[in-house]
Amino acid sequence: MSSDKQTKHRRAVHKRIPTRRRRVLRVVALCAGAAVLIGGAGASWAYWKLNANIRTVDVSAELSKPSAYAKGAMNILVLGSDSRSGANGKLAGGATDGTARSDTAMVVHVNEAHTAATVVSIPRDTLVDRPACGSTGAARGVMFNSAFEVGGASCAIKTVESMTGLDMNHYVEIDFSGFAKLIDALGGADVTTTVDINDTQSGLHLKAGTHHLGGDQALAFVRTRHGVGDGSDLGRIELQQEMVKSILKQVENLNLFGDPTKLYSIADAATGAITTDSSLGSVNSLLSFAQGLKGIKSTDITAVTMPNAAAPSDPNRLVALEPQATELWAALKADKPVPGSVVKLQQKNPADS
Repeated sequence: MSSDKQTKHRRAVHKRIPTRRRRVLRVVALCAGAAVLIGGAGASWAYWKLNANIRTVDVSAELSKPSAYAKGAMNILVLGSDSRSGANGKLAGGATDGTARSDTAMVVHVNEAHTAATVVSIPRDTLVDRPACGSTGAARGVMFNSAFEVGGASCAIKTVESMTGLDMNHYVEIDFSGFAKLIDALGGADVTTTVDINDTQSGLHLKAGTHHLGGDQALAFVRTRHGVGDGSDLGRIELQQEMVKSILKQVENLNLFGDPTKLYSIADAATGAITTDSSLGSVNSLLSFAQGLKGIKSTDITAVTMPNAAAPSDPNRLVALEPQATELWAALKADKPVPGSVVKLQQKNPADS
């Protein structure tokens, strides 16, 4: 075969390589890059440092078949803690009294094929029936975010499972300081607002337009509510969902394989920012978990807020709106898309006029 024919043959073979296989090759390349990083000078220290960063909480009794490997459909409870301890106090302000509630709560459902995910935000002011947690008895009609304050991660998981009928497979928690550091390590995040935002409480001041935010500003963006929209927590949830997609886009655009220093910087920030269930509490476990979710891009994520309505007992509190809330949880349990009845109820992003 002539050299020209050989070249054409190789090109034809390359074109016939399935898209899925090419994705696998990229995953292998990324793993190889990580191996080179770990295998370089100072590798033992770097690996130890990343492992030491990770904080874990033993919630194995509450989780359904916890596994470090992402296989099959799964549900992950992601909580943002409003703790003011340590560096959090300087960033968020407020009283440092040693207590913490779940400032943000998201149930992330990953479909069985690991090609898409649904993120459901649960408003913190939702009134729920909280199950008994440790020595604390069950309570009816209490705020959702009080579960974390009463019994930590375990109580939050039990409460979410009770109200949704879904089994949680993993737990991830992040605080204010960790979130800001992670955004900085990623190189910032882009957000767009079509209205001016001026919130003296969160310290966020943005003119209408697209902005590249550093860690502190990004934290203010996901916490702001008084400077935009109707000032409700529901509006803030929409901003948080916009930020989640922005972070994923930023990760997709990074050339981590070509920049091992950047890769380590992000890994250092990420492992130092989160608290996980014990089955994810090592670099190897997190790497296996992340690789299993690698096929999900920002465009494959559907973000919604749990259908809700003003509580009859208190207009400043919320309750789950039925039957739509039950329809949403049932769809996720059956590994189906978000029902149209739920999509129709979604509130508009207050930063998008």
